[in-house]
Amino acid sequence: MTQIEELILEDEEVVSVEERQLIVYNDDVNTFDHVIKALIDVCEHTPEQAEQCTWIIHYKGKCSVKEGSFSKLKPMRDAICDRGISAEIT
Repeated sequence: MTQIEELILEDEEVVSVEERQLIVYNDDVNTFDHVIKALIDVCEHTPEQAEQCTWIIHYKGKCSVKEGSFSKLKPMRDAICDRGISAEIT
């Protein structure tokens, strides 16, 4: 389910910002260390958080590694994909 965050501006105008998820997928090519390093560098995860996400990716096939607006997540998705890791924004 998609979450909608409503921002109320000073003039009472309501603007909706759709929250998206950056999903990283498992593959048989990339090592744990490579994915962990990508999550630390690109998504600013702590080493522990990156390792936990990597284990979820390994066992579940995918993991939501970041949430936010499309414009915030797109550069992260592009950087992860540039490292040869499958990712998409949903």
